[in-house]
Amino acid sequence: MAALFGSLFAGAPPADVGARDGRLAPCPDKPNCVSSQSADDAHRIAPFPLRGPPLSSMAALTRVVAAQPDATIIVQRDDYLYATFASKLMGFVDDVEFVVDVPRGVIDVRSASRLGHSDLGVNRKRVEALRAAYAEGPA
Repeated sequence: MAALFGSLFAGAPPADVGARDGRLAPCPDKPNCVSSQSADDAHRIAPFPLRGPPLSSMAALTRVVAAQPDATIIVQRDDYLYATFASKLMGFVDDVEFVVDVPRGVIDVRSASRLGHSDLGVNRKRVEALRAAYAEGPA
């Protein structure tokens, strides 16, 4: 069914994807986005801790993301990762980004739906599931 509706519900890729001076785009004023760089409680989520050197931490995170059946990695660099996640049923697409912040010892994350208003907590749940898999896997 996602193939049938995929292009209809995928939405256009956002123009503000990418890290600029270590900052990810702020969340819009909708409850379908979470970010570890957000200043407000509604959108804030904890960053991922570095699990050793930044390169090995990002490699471990990339393996976790790549293992997700609904994920497609779009950009992969030593300090930045951008992937999309498509819902199985209707093909809704969410954009998920990670950027390394070495001074803070973390990997910041942002996950946002392209379409709609509420995501019923899907982005927050996804980030927490990725965090758990990252914490359990080899560094």
